[in-house]
Amino acid sequence: MLKNTRNLLAIMARLRHPETGCAWDVKQDFTSLMPYVIEEAYEVADAIERNDPDDLRSELGDLLLQVVFHSRIAEELGLFDFEEVSGAICEKLIHRHPQVFSDTVFNSDEERHRAWEQAKALERQRKNKTVEQDSVLAGVAGNLPALMECEKIQDRAANYGFDWSEVLPVFDKVREEMEEVREAWESGDQAHIKEEIGDLLLVVVNLARHLKVNPEIALKESTKKFSRRFQYVERQARASDRDLRDCDLAELDAFWNAAKKALMKR
Repeated sequence: MLKNTRNLLAIMARLRHPETGCAWDVKQDFTSLMPYVIEEAYEVADAIERNDPDDLRSELGDLLLQVVFHSRIAEELGLFDFEEVSGAICEKLIHRHPQVFSDTVFNSDEERHRAWEQAKALERQRKNKTVEQDSVLAGVAGNLPALMECEKIQDRAANYGFDWSEVLPVFDKVREEMEEVREAWESGDQAHIKEEIGDLLLVVVNLARHLKVNPEIALKESTKKFSRRFQYVERQARASDRDLRDCDLAELDAFWNAAKKALMKR
């Protein structure tokens, strides 16, 4: 085992020692640590988006700490240890890459992707015990961000033929759902409006899939673009010695159009 890995495991064991360890670390369990796992994963993603390798190295370490922390708790409970975690992912990677670790040959990316999904399906079948879990949708984490969960579920369904074969009908479906949102709005039924907005978002995710766009990343980038432009609008308002609330909509719209031109390349 690598020296730093041994040190990390030893440090965690010491932190978790019931008598001489850190009181905070000792009282943690799987549930209490769950928010930190999610937070650290997002901080890794943020470092990647900012193209900051030094911060990425640091954030990957923080994420690794969560893996070691959970593994240590599991070891104390007699469930598994870090070595078993490493062994499980090694086995999974070998099983999912027969083109690398055996003589299997894939003739296209589509063929490789189908084999990947079939391997994952077999893994789920080994784990699942109930009829509900036998669903091809079983195993998609329910606490994923909504766009990511939606995309993964649609991908699963598409792998079993439940999908449009081309993109044009998806455009039609987006227009159909837009009209249904409008009809729900005209009805004044808030619950129905929420339902139709959800349906619209779902089919937009489907459109993103067909166009080979990651909807989570696309929305995040558009949100950042909106923020940059809105901050430009704020600066323009301050330059005229006014608060945003003192500007009428026409002025704000003019500031916004100026922002689009000024920040076009950003």
